[in-house]
Amino acid sequence: MKRALLVGIDAYRNFPALRGCVNDVRAVDELLATHEDGAPNFGCQLLDGPAGVSGDEFRAALTRLFAPGADIALLYFSGHGAVRNNDLVLATTDGTDVFPGVAVAEIMGMIAKATGLREVVIILDCCFSGAAAGVPHVAGDSATLRPGLSILTAARADQPAVETGDRGLFSTLFCGALAGGAADVRGRVTISGLYAYLSECFNAWHQRPTFKANIDRAHDLRRCLPSVPDAELRRLPELFPTPEHELPLDPSYEPSVPPTDDIHQADFAVLQRARSAKLVEPVGTPHLYFAALESLSCRLTPLGRHYRLMAEQRLL
Repeated sequence: MKRALLVGIDAYRNFPALRGCVNDVRAVDELLATHEDGAPNFGCQLLDGPAGVSGDEFRAALTRLFAPGADIALLYFSGHGAVRNNDLVLATTDGTDVFPGVAVAEIMGMIAKATGLREVVIILDCCFSGAAAGVPHVAGDSATLRPGLSILTAARADQPAVETGDRGLFSTLFCGALAGGAADVRGRVTISGLYAYLSECFNAWHQRPTFKANIDRAHDLRRCLPSVPDAELRRLPELFPTPEHELPLDPSYEPSVPPTDDIHQADFAVLQRARSAKLVEPVGTPHLYFAALESLSCRLTPLGRHYRLMAEQRLL
């Protein structure tokens, strides 16, 4: 079972109001609740009321998030962040300058006491969110993190997070990543894939996302439609008996050129999808079409050899 708590706070009594945080978490909710094919994904709870979110409401929701019964828990926070005593504090509507809200160290303490959770993902879209890596539960060697814990932040410890119109810049890009931008060939979106995607979206003048984790494998946060179905990936060792094999082609692979060969054309359709996913490349010409017409060949790319190995080892 997978739970997600999505907290978006625009309304503050003692801090400037924000405009995009509620919109941010509602957009994230639409993507996390289901996979691209419509299958259920996370059971999401939104904390985004127009009156804001109090510290007590936030803590109560966190208690439910980390309660027994789920094996994956995800927290997404969009709102003000403040640094107090070397700790990042997630500001709540009733927060004050002295006690802004819920400290990340407090959340880490709750996670440390949780039982049954295989993976915990924390995503912080707030100013100075990179300071989360400096709290005692998180600082230092990655081994000090609870096993299975990942923290992705929108900015470094010394940076603000930017709003653009009615959305945050980070959340807009984050949603694009969840929608498929960060998906691998099989359509899987993981927390490490999200960071790789997001880190390329900001230049040296922008806020910079940070990522820290203690995981031995990253579970799927969302599944998108694959570039190449697993059934076709499993055919790679058949089509390419060795990683370096060059598969001879001829005009019978191309359906527009008679005489046609149904088996070759079915294989060619697989090769074309693999080519689009950068798993296969033609030899001696830029296009598979001409490789077939000119009786040339095709071969696996380094990424293609990786998926061939996975198929050979029955990992697909």
